[in-house]
Amino acid sequence: MRISVLIATWRRPDDLRRCLAALDAQILGADEILVVVRADDAQTWAALDGVRLAAPVLRTISVDAHGVVAAMNAGLDAATGEIVAMTDDDTAPRPDWLERIHAHLEQRSDVAGVGGRDWQHLDSGIETGTQAVVAKLYPYGRLTGNQHLGSGGPREVDVLKGANMAFRRAALDGIRLDERLRGTGAQWHWELALGLAVKRAGWRLMYDPAIAVDHYLAERFDEDQRANRPLLALANEVHNETYALLRWLPWWHKITAFTYGVLIGTRRAPGALTAVERCLREPDRSALRARFLAAQQARLAGLWTFVRASREQ
Repeated sequence: MRISVLIATWRRPDDLRRCLAALDAQILGADEILVVVRADDAQTWAALDGVRLAAPVLRTISVDAHGVVAAMNAGLDAATGEIVAMTDDDTAPRPDWLERIHAHLEQRSDVAGVGGRDWQHLDSGIETGTQAVVAKLYPYGRLTGNQHLGSGGPREVDVLKGANMAFRRAALDGIRLDERLRGTGAQWHWELALGLAVKRAGWRLMYDPAIAVDHYLAERFDEDQRANRPLLALANEVHNETYALLRWLPWWHKITAFTYGVLIGTRRAPGALTAVERCLREPDRSALRARFLAAQQARLAGLWTFVRASREQ
């Protein structure tokens, strides 16, 4: 099967060069590498002028819209491979990355997508912890990530991570990333919306920690910062998760997931009961109150986005 590799990039030319060098060193090379770049990102366009790859065809795609969703949709429209592998510009896929992806999809005809561990490089070194449970959506609406800490063998999961995932092109026919998701950069939970849409169509998703990339966690240039995130970033995250769950889950699961979010939520985006519990633990109640209000308003906004989307069908 032909392999297309898709990378959306924004103002990270040095990271992108490292990523492309790692892709050029794959044991099983890609048939094409597609780099989607914002039209106004002059430094990245300049960097791409000097890139020379040994084997794969390098194609560049220009987009005007902000956000990863528009960029990934443009790349998916242009990709020609039977497998579309996706990674971030601040990763370096390990040499057997594409070989392992190809093997999984070749051997399992009912699997739509596969992903693996992104080994995160922090200031203190590589994060080496492990978690047995990754990428699981519980019936009551709680979502676990931990793809960067996964251990053990391959297993079925509910969501893959954008830094390290690949899909069978046939599974994506008629499916696009949802442009109702909010944000101007990373647009949290676009992978959740995509994964749930694919699973709703009857496909399976697999996670194998041996499918590995090194992830260097580069600076972001939008509202979604890695540290000291503003309330707008939190609101975008909660809106997107709420909308994705309501859009693609069965009706009974929609009810439990939305109720869980409103009542429980997470420490970062507390629901009502969690906010009460955190009041007894957190000294800065004003910050907690702000997070609670932002999260609850975002959940209602996500519900309204779902209602509008349903009416448009």
